[in-house]
Amino acid sequence: MTDTARTARAGVPERPTLDGLEETWARRWQEEGAYAFDRSKQRSDVYAIDTPPPTVSGELHMGHVFSYTHTDTVARFQRMRGRTVFYPMGWDDNGLPTERRVQNVYGVRCDPSLPYDPGWRAPDAPVDDAARKNPTPISRRNFVELCETLTAADERAFEALWRRLGLSVDWSLTYTTIGRRARAASQRAFLRNLARGEAYQAEAPTLWDVGFATAVAQAELEDRERPGAYHRLRFAGPDGREVLIDTTRPELLPACVALVCHPDDERYADLVGAAARTPVFGVEVPVRAHPLADPAKGTGIAMVCTFGDLTDVTWWRELALETRAVIGRDGRLLPVPPAGVPAEPYAALAGQTVAGARRTIVELLADAGGLVGEPRPITHPVKFYEKGDRPLEIVTTRQWYLRNGGRDAALRGELLARGGELRWVPEHMRHRYEHWVAGLTGDWLVSRQRFFGVPVPVWYRLDDTGEPDLTHPLTPGEAALPVDPSSEPPPGYEEARRGRPGGFVGDPDVLDTWATSSLTPQIVGGWADDEDLFRRIFPMDLRPQGHDIIRTWLFSTVVRSHLEHGVLPWRDVVLSGWILDPDRKKMSKSKGNVTTPMGLLEQHGSDAVRYWAANGRPGMDLAFDPAQIRVGRRLATKLLNASRFALGLGAADALRAPCDNSSSARLTPRRDLELSATEPLDTAMLAELSTVVAAATAAFEAYDHTAALQATEAFFWRFCDDYIELVKERAYGSGPGADSARAALAAALSVQLRLFAPVLPFATEEVWSWWRYGSVHRSPWPTTYEVGRAVRGEGDPELLRLAGDALSQVRRAKSERKLSMRAEVPLAEALGPAALLDRLTLVADDLRAAGRIGKLDLLPDRTPELVVACAF
Repeated sequence: MTDTARTARAGVPERPTLDGLEETWARRWQEEGAYAFDRSKQRSDVYAIDTPPPTVSGELHMGHVFSYTHTDTVARFQRMRGRTVFYPMGWDDNGLPTERRVQNVYGVRCDPSLPYDPGWRAPDAPVDDAARKNPTPISRRNFVELCETLTAADERAFEALWRRLGLSVDWSLTYTTIGRRARAASQRAFLRNLARGEAYQAEAPTLWDVGFATAVAQAELEDRERPGAYHRLRFAGPDGREVLIDTTRPELLPACVALVCHPDDERYADLVGAAARTPVFGVEVPVRAHPLADPAKGTGIAMVCTFGDLTDVTWWRELALETRAVIGRDGRLLPVPPAGVPAEPYAALAGQTVAGARRTIVELLADAGGLVGEPRPITHPVKFYEKGDRPLEIVTTRQWYLRNGGRDAALRGELLARGGELRWVPEHMRHRYEHWVAGLTGDWLVSRQRFFGVPVPVWYRLDDTGEPDLTHPLTPGEAALPVDPSSEPPPGYEEARRGRPGGFVGDPDVLDTWATSSLTPQIVGGWADDEDLFRRIFPMDLRPQGHDIIRTWLFSTVVRSHLEHGVLPWRDVVLSGWILDPDRKKMSKSKGNVTTPMGLLEQHGSDAVRYWAANGRPGMDLAFDPAQIRVGRRLATKLLNASRFALGLGAADALRAPCDNSSSARLTPRRDLELSATEPLDTAMLAELSTVVAAATAAFEAYDHTAALQATEAFFWRFCDDYIELVKERAYGSGPGADSARAALAAALSVQLRLFAPVLPFATEEVWSWWRYGSVHRSPWPTTYEVGRAVRGEGDPELLRLAGDALSQVRRAKSERKLSMRAEVPLAEALGPAALLDRLTLVADDLRAAGRIGKLDLLPDRTPELVVACAF
């Protein structure tokens, strides 16, 4: 039978192409519910994934494609292993990034004092720079509605890209972190934390982002190198002694509350317990000792200000010092000096920005003789909010905190133990978790002074003078959640009493976005809302995420689950590395070096992009490499063409019946092959394939998709370049030899399609549809037992390599003579050890046919290794 006739009978297209496969199969998967979660399964049959909800604040980039592809390979593998996979998708749409995007796109700003305007309409976006610099003030409710409108449009675009990429998500499980279920879950968890004493309010030094006008948590900090200068100030010690202090923040001189030196520093031992006076202001401050003072830094003695940095906070707290705050929430020096600081010299600083006050105080110091020498330029790390563009200040505010072990040694130990229970991939990432937990200096600050977020669900009674009772907050019942205290009254009150003496006021703050994201297992799992679902998926199996948010998302989720449920939220965590640009720098939107993926998906095809992504192992960074994407397209194209050729050789005829995709068939392997592989070359190929199946399975079980792909791909090219070429003449024929070849081809093609399916979902589904019923992604994962059943007798995996080596030497001889690969070889001589040539005789007929060799002579013991000499 001719090749054309066989392929036509098998339903194979004459010219297979990758183009258009994404639209075809994405639509069919959705219509057929290929990836729908089966709620009838028990927990032991479920594989649940806590999928990261990407931040909806612009476009997805290649870093997202990289990490989400890794997760999808896991989902597809587990599904083929017979598990019903709980694979949701969420959108992280509340918080500062969304607010900033709305401000920039529409040229607006939120003013909570303004009333809601139901007739207000947003300007056409995007607006020009003038509108951004002079934003239109709108009410909080109008602002929130605008955030919701923009994120809804972004989410549709994100979903379209994920579908194009081929994520096997159950889209009926989609959620948003500002959605009703998420708000209810966040507020429920917070209220339970409050009832157990795990959530509390405190007035304390707070890291403050002046640009965003909100508090920031320790986990959201990053150091950035910035230019600065050391200024040497002259303090007046006892008996006229000069005490020199080096500081990079002379503008905080009116906030100075002490000088501190190391307890073992003999230079200042006699000063400890005494006092010194500040230059310019003449305020007396105590000299104290503390082990955090560094004798080698500057002059070895430092001024403690309230507050210049986190070390100041530590000294202030542990040494029980006074508080002299001078910087307000707007980043300017307060209009009046703190108690004990003279008003006259302070007046020159009042109302100035930090930079302006620094220049002014330097002038005042120079005029008063309090400045020694010229400022010395330096570059030093400065604390920033990770999404901000101005250095953080520390101001005293009243905030909500959640206990996380930062001030509780027992809880810290419990959370460290939870990290030890978790399976980490790669294992060394465990140390980042332990380092973070061990280094916590305070509890988790969870309140934010923003607008588009989950409201803190409490109100406060107002006394007869209109002052709020902050120590006894009013709370709603869980059945009423979610609530918005800014627009709803508390139980037992009418809205008309809002803001009036004897009435109430709502807490104006929202919860930190991580306080919601830390509950993703509970939100998507229906905690306290759909208990049947929650029992089937929680604790979950996998948390995939970036290694850079171990301290935020991973740790905070462990904290919430530990406090609420007393267990880990998942069993395994797999960490992704970063995508690097050609200069080996991390790709990020803030750096402007990102590559957006849709164009690449359209140009090269999704399988090609997924191939590139799958070449990055967990925890390892990967450079963006378009050449690797082209390699992936070549592989996917070869899979189509080689499969078409194999089916044309009669592979489909070797199957008695199409694959049964029922759940029982997935759990109980069945014998689909009518014929068995009996010829040495065929059994050798299948024996090697069996080792590939074992290696790929072990790799996927270890979350090493890269090793699974590499093992499969290496075999596939040998299968195409060597086995098919060696066997095709025999497969075209008839009789037992042809039957053996077709059986081997059928088994190998079926197995390889399933091995490639997690990485190349579109090409493998396309080929599967040519000759099998159902979906390859609902078919059972191949096993060594299955491959073994296709073989009659034992196979020698090295025999295929030997035959391939011999054939490659024949091809090389033809290439060196610039002959066609179809050229006849009148005589070929095979030289090598006798035992090796004895094995070669087992495949001699296939070698002669593939190499078009007229006569093949075997000359034993002439060379130490195989040499094939051709005579033309």
